[in-house]
This record gives sequence, C-alpha cells and structure tokens, in this order.
Amino acid sequence: MNLPALRILFRELIVALVRGPSIPGNVFWPYLAGIGIFAIGIFADGKEALHAHGIDKILTLGPLFFALPMAVFATQHFTEAKTVATLVPSWIPGHLFWTYFVGTALVAASASIVLRKHARLAAILLALMLVLFVLLLHVPSIIAGPKNLIAWAIALRDLAFSAGAMAFAGAQTENLRYQGTNRFRTLARVFLSVATIFFGVEHFLHPEFMPAVDFDRSMPTWIPVRMFWSYFAGTAFLVAGTSLIVNKKTRLAATWLGIVVLLLVLFVYLPILLANPFDIENGLDFFVSTLAFSGVALLVANAMPRDGRGNELEDSRKPPRAPAP
Repeated sequence: MNLPALRILFRELIVALVRGPSIPGNVFWPYLAGIGIFAIGIFADGKEALHAHGIDKILTLGPLFFALPMAVFATQHFTEAKTVATLVPSWIPGHLFWTYFVGTALVAASASIVLRKHARLAAILLALMLVLFVLLLHVPSIIAGPKNLIAWAIALRDLAFSAGAMAFAGAQTENLRYQGTNRFRTLARVFLSVATIFFGVEHFLHPEFMPAVDFDRSMPTWIPVRMFWSYFAGTAFLVAGTSLIVNKKTRLAATWLGIVVLLLVLFVYLPILLANPFDIENGLDFFVSTLAFSGVALLVANAMPRDGRGNELEDSRKPPRAPAP
C-alpha cells in the first residue's frame, strides 16, 4: 500500500481548497466530489443510521454508497470531456453538450439523493438516463461483438446501477406499496438479479479477473488469496441473484449481496486504491464502481417487503393501516 502517496494526495487536496489546485484537475475533482458527497451524506443520514436497528443499519448506507460514485463519475465528464464525448453515438449531434449535460445531471442526482431534496424525481430521471445508456451505447456494442465480455459487463453494470435508482425512487413513497404492484421495485429486482447472475457465472469462468463488476483486467497478483475472493463473490452472487429472480427472501438476499460487495471494496479495492491513489482509472474508478454496486444491492434490499417473502403482488394488495384514533 502506497500510504506516503495517499498522505501526499490528501495534503494536496487540503492545500488546493485553500490556495487552488496544485495537482491535476482529473485527480483533484473526483476526490473532492467524493469527499463532498460523503460529508453531506454522513451529516444528512447520520441520525437515520443511529435510529435503525440490527442489520437495517447498513441499509441506511445504500443512498450514500450509490450517490458518492455517481458524483465521482460526474467530474470525469468535465475533466475528461473530449474523451467521454467519443462515447456518444456518432448519429447524435452535440457530443460535448451531452457530455456536460450528463455530468451536470449526475452531480444533481447524487446531491439530491443524499440531501433528500426532490430525491424521487432525481432517482427516476437517473434511472431513465442509465437505461438509455444501455440501449444507446452498450446494446449496439454487444450487437457488434456478441462475444465481447467487456461490452456485456459494462451494459449489465449500468443496468444494475439503474436498478439502484429505481429502488430508491420506489422506496420514497410508502403509499406506492398499496397502489398495485410497485413497478419500480419489480424492475429493480429483475435488473439487479440478471446482472448479479451474469457476474456470478463469470467469476467461475474467469476467476483471474477483478471481482464484482469490473471485468476489464486481471486482479493484481499481490492481493492476498485473490482466487478466494473471486470464488467467494461468485458463490454469493449466484445465491443472491437466484433468490432475487425467483422473488424469494429478496430483502435478505439483496442485503447480504450488498455486504459481500462491501467486503470486496474493503479488502480488494481499497488496497488497490491505496497503492495508486493518483491513478484514477486504475484505482479510484474501480473502488467507486464496486461501492456503487454495493449501494445498489442495499437500495434494492430497502425497497423489498420487510417479511422477506418477496411476494410483491400480495404485498401490494394489503390495504394501508388505519391511523390510530
């Protein structure tokens, strides 16, 4: 772990806040955005975590785990605008405009989610945008190269991210649980289950790859028991994904999926980040994308019925409880 480099990075961040950036903008702004959303989230949701009981305490972290990575990704639409613009399909005009627009939208959505200000609307729009990414960017890549594992992985990762936004939106209005089947909750469960099963299978087919959702390179050889983490994650993903797809014990399955992915963040991706704190592409990006997947699972868990049966139709038919006299 490159702890001296990490200390230098945070010292430079503090100096930059006082005197102006002295480190590259593509390093400064992602960290600043992540630290800012983290601070806001802890301040805004700290009381909720304190009042939660048992395993529900970790569910309160879902919005923060999800929003923080979105803010980090947002900064790259400004610091690496020309590179990101090349991802916009050629038939869509105004590539730079859409790059800046998406960056602004991600910043607004992440802030709205942690502050709980117009959060349901922000989450719905974020989910829609992520689904459009899948349809407009990733599906054409899959059609062009159906055997391209990376294209599939990126598409299903963004599909899972959209599930997190849908689950958060569905959980914002409790009355939706009693107004027919909650479509957001159902779509979130299905989208997450499909992505989770896909990644679970790939962990066994390619155990040398990075665990969780980053399948574009091999795991560093210096990570202790690196094969264990792949098989451990693969098993957990398959069990949780199966439970979600058959709609049984969904709350429990999604909760433990979020916990398992959080363990990967702490024991695999945090050491990688500490080893290369200035390398955003090979350090921070891996860390936050895996953290986002943990957040997605926790958000889906929080949106599921508390009895754990996962029977959404039956749950939705229950009438609202009459107010106490």
